[in-house]
Parts: sequence; structure tokens; C-alpha cells
Amino acid sequence: MKRRSVLTGTAAAAIGAAAFEAAPAATAATASPTAAAAADAVTVLPSDPRYADLVVGNNARWVGRPDSVRLVRTTAQVVRAVQEAVDAGKRISVRSGGHCYTDFVFNPDVRVVIDTSLLDTVSYDERRRAFEVGAGATLLHIYESLFKGWGVTIPGGMCYSVGAGGHISGGGYGMLSRRHGLTVDHLYAVEVVVVDAAGKARSVVATREADDPNRDLWWAHTGGGGGNFGIITRYWFRSPGATGTDPSALLPRPPKEVLVSAIALPWSELDKDAYTTLVGKFGAWHEENAGAGSAAASLCSFLMMNHRANGAIGLLTQIDATVPGAEQVLTDFLTEITSAVSERAVRPMSEPVGELGALPQLFTPQRLSWLTSVKLLGTSNPTLTNPTLRGHHKSAYLRRNVTDAQAASMYRHLTRTDHENPASMVVLLSYGGKINTVASGDTAAAQRDSVFKGLFQSFWGDTEGDDANISWVRDVYGEVFSATGGYPVPGAATDGCYINYPDADIADTRQNTTGVPWYTLYYKDNYPRLQRIKAVYDPRNIFRHSQSIALPDQT
Repeated sequence: MKRRSVLTGTAAAAIGAAAFEAAPAATAATASPTAAAAADAVTVLPSDPRYADLVVGNNARWVGRPDSVRLVRTTAQVVRAVQEAVDAGKRISVRSGGHCYTDFVFNPDVRVVIDTSLLDTVSYDERRRAFEVGAGATLLHIYESLFKGWGVTIPGGMCYSVGAGGHISGGGYGMLSRRHGLTVDHLYAVEVVVVDAAGKARSVVATREADDPNRDLWWAHTGGGGGNFGIITRYWFRSPGATGTDPSALLPRPPKEVLVSAIALPWSELDKDAYTTLVGKFGAWHEENAGAGSAAASLCSFLMMNHRANGAIGLLTQIDATVPGAEQVLTDFLTEITSAVSERAVRPMSEPVGELGALPQLFTPQRLSWLTSVKLLGTSNPTLTNPTLRGHHKSAYLRRNVTDAQAASMYRHLTRTDHENPASMVVLLSYGGKINTVASGDTAAAQRDSVFKGLFQSFWGDTEGDDANISWVRDVYGEVFSATGGYPVPGAATDGCYINYPDADIADTRQNTTGVPWYTLYYKDNYPRLQRIKAVYDPRNIFRHSQSIALPDQT
């Protein structure tokens, strides 16, 4: 389950704005190459053996043909690379981890890709009393560095190789989010390279401090998504309300241990009625346990429903083992969700399910140290380790349980005989808890009262599979949300789509027949404010892609 399925999050292009500041003194958990600070960025041209690996991301559908890729290690190098591209009139895009689902980074218009993957240091900034994280740092690197160095973490996604740049800026979330909120709920500051109206590139550090003149730029990066305002080079994290100078008290401490369960339910045991009951029970549990104050808020689960050709669907669940009554909460949850089938039908997850590989050892819930669980689940993902896969993805925020009719639509498409790809799936993901204690406008991440999320997607290996797999995803998603024009329009039951799971169809009125624009589905009422910030920090619209924030006069 990657950033897509959990993470949780992320378009790979992470972007923003800022006035240049010298880097503050830091205690590094990961050493930074000092000689690189004065050097130019590495320039990779089409003749370079590295080029082919730097012009494609996690989704092999999108391959770029830029004039060059600039590999940067410092903010100064980013400023220079941006300035050179602007002076030459060349279109820019930016990559951190490479997990963008759509063509935001790699498309025919882009002439220069600025790759921030080498901006990957993690350190503690004594002056800001916050943890500094480079935009190119991957999630597993962040988790290990923060935990080993200071015993803390951020509540980010499961997918180990997602880059911070896009994941954070889109409002990333993961298995600890029901207890600790979104990653952006702990974001203190961001450094962004922007371009002013005169075409001058500069860096700006924007904080959440009320008197910071650049505070709006910080806010834009708390869920506004990547590729919109400039190029993010660094983030700083400190939880709101955290006091003192002890680094170990400035971010959430992860559980000492977690209980992890993985079970499979064979399709042979799931007729339409049993399937509908199963899905309904998963949604009902999340409706009933959406609050932040109970032991159940430490439970996070993913109902991974692959096509019948896969043989089984799966249920992955984790809970903080140190919470009083954790074992009983987990037992009650598993009993409730699986009551739609006979007890003998519940089996070990001995084959890949969802985006995960086989995890038969978790049939009996295992008590694991938190970091061990992160490594186990984050790396047990065949879709991450196969760089040739193509994909199509759609998302939904659910404020209420799905209806029986919606569950029946899922069942129909998951059991179709004219499409039998085991890697076509619908995944339902835990949400709510602490996430929903923040007001919609306090961050750019507007969806703050959903109880679970939906991810509709398919993976395949070659261009010959494009039409069938794209059509299947469109079909199941469009039918599930047919009552509102094929998309989860913000309303009583649904609340739009997740910008870190960008949907290549969302701006196509042939697919999105809701009459509701794509930017409302992603940003709701926060979009006009994002446009005003865009006008201040990117007035020339240098940083743009197929679904980027538009200038106010271009909507």
C-alpha cells in the first residue's frame, strides 16, 4: 500500500516560495555533503546513461523528454537552476520521490526537470526548535532518522520510497493519523524557491507564526499540493503547542509497540450479499468510531478488495498496543468486520492483496516494535519494487457509509468476467480521529470530517493494457458515484478527492459530469485563497502543470 493506498500521499512534484536565509545551525541525523553547497547542480542530458531513470516516475505511463534534468543538493543550486530555466524561457517541473500518479512532472511541455531527491538530510534545527527535513528525503529515511535520533515521528504514509516534497505539501496521512492528525498539522515552516514578477528567482522561508509576512505561503503548503507556487527545498516540523527545547518533546512519539493483523477472505466465500454486508460493516465501524478520544482512534485499517481474479480480498489492521484495551478493540473490530462470512473462511494472507505482498505471519496479530512494523509494511509492496508498472487512480473522501447500491456496484465490477486483472482494486482506508479536530480552513487540506477514504485503481505492465484498465477504473468509480455525476461531490455523504492521489480524468467533463470543477473537488472553499497566494508568489505562472492552481484571472 503505497502513498497511494495509505499515504498516503503524494504527487511527486513538491513546490512553493521564499527570501533567502542562511541555513541555521543543526544537529544532523544524516550527514550533508558540504562540498556540494558551492558546486553547481548536476546536469543530466539525454546522452547520459542516467537520463532514462530520471525522466519517469513510479507510474510508467508518464515518461518525459526534457532537455535536461538538474540534480540539486542545496537551496542555492535550486535558485540557480530555476533562474537559468526562467532566463532561457524553459518550462520547469520538479520531482522529489517520483510517485506522482499523473503527468505533473513528466509531460511534453517540460524542458527542465529539477530533481530534489538528493536534498535528503534530516536534522534538528536548534534556532527554530524544529526538525528540518529535505524535500527529497523519503518517508522511511525520515521515520528512521527522527526515531533513532530523537524518538519522534510524523504521521505520514506507509509507502517507504515516497518523497517528502509532494507528500507533505498535499497533506500526507498514514497509519498514525487517526491518533496524531495529518503531517501538515505538525508543519512549522517551509522553504520554497519562487520567481517574482520581474523573473527573479529567490528562496523564502515561510512559517506558521501569526506575524510572519509569508505565513500565507506556509498555509498553501499544508494541503495545496505540489507544483503550484515554487520548488520546496526544506520543511521544518514542530507540533502546535509543543514547548521547551527538548527535541524529543516537539513531535509525536510513536507507539512503543503496535499490534498488526493481516487476514484474507476468499472470493469463493463472498456472494453479493456477503460482500455488501462486509463493506457496510467496515463503513459503519468508522462512522461509529470517528472521534479522536477513544482507544479506537489508534486503530487504522485498510480493506483491500482486489478483483475476483486475485482469489481473495484482504484486511490489514494496526493499533497502538500500548493503549488500554488495545487487544480487545482489535479483536472486536476483526470480529465485526468478518462476521459477514463464516469463521472458517477467514484465512492467512498467503498471496498478494491490495498493493501488499503476502503476510501470512500476521494471521494471528503480532506485537511488533513500531519501527519494525513500518519497515515490514512499507517494503511489502510489489508495486513499489516493479518500476515498469502503469496505473490509473481515483479517490474519494467518505463522510458517511456507502449505500448498499454503491457496494453492489463495487461487487459487480470486482467480479466482472470481461476484465480479470488481479491488480484492479478498490481500497477503503481509515480516516477521521485527530484529523477531524482541525477546521477546514486552518490548513489548505480542506476535508476534515470524513470517516474513511476510497481508492479506486488498477496496475498493469504494458501499453496494450491501457484501454481495458483505464476503462475499468472509470467504470467502477463512475457507477459508485453515479448519483452525483460520477465523482464524490462535496455534500452530506462525500467530500471530494485527495490531491495526493491526483486523477488524470478529473478535469475532463466527459468523465466528470458533475458540473463541479476539479479544483472544488480537491480544495473546496480553500481554492480562492490558494489562487490569491499563487498571484503573490508565482505571478508569472512559472510553476504549473495540468491540474495546478490557476492565477485568479485564469480560472
